Amino acid sequence: MRTNRQIILEQLDQKSSLLLDSKKNSVSDKGWVFSIRKGLNMTLEQLGNKLGISKQGVRKIEESEANCSISIKSLKEVARVLDMQLVYGFVPNKGSFNNYVDDKAKELAVRIVMRTHQTMQLENQGNDETVIQKAIADLALEIKQEMRRSLWD
Repeated sequence: MRTNRQIILEQLDQKSSLLLDSKKNSVSDKGWVFSIRKGLNMTLEQLGNKLGISKQGVRKIEESEANCSISIKSLKEVARVLDMQLVYGFVPNKGSFNNYVDDKAKELAVRIVMRTHQTMQLENQGNDETVIQKAIADLALEIKQEMRRSLWD
């Protein structure tokens, strides 16, 4: 039976999968506002008029986007005056949120099992590699199913 958290992860994966192609086609270093304005053959002054600001103000918007200091609110406003919609999201580097959580759960399981294994070795009670790997896999599955908060420590 799937838990609510598993369903939420699946939904996040579905939503973020729509953004995967856009990850491959990133915009120029000058940003979206500049690229769209140039693509539409719009002057700084024309976009400024739509925004109710000077062309220097538009230049500042473009520069702040290029150096990653622009606010989402500003981007939404530019999109609004251009009759567009700002779309943003997060795409996990591991390909999916599910893979991301799997990796984190395995990392935590390895730390826990190996800490226990080292203690047992000191007492000459260590386990063989097969038992250790099974313990890691079992614990990682349990951690993922419980979605322990310790995943993020």
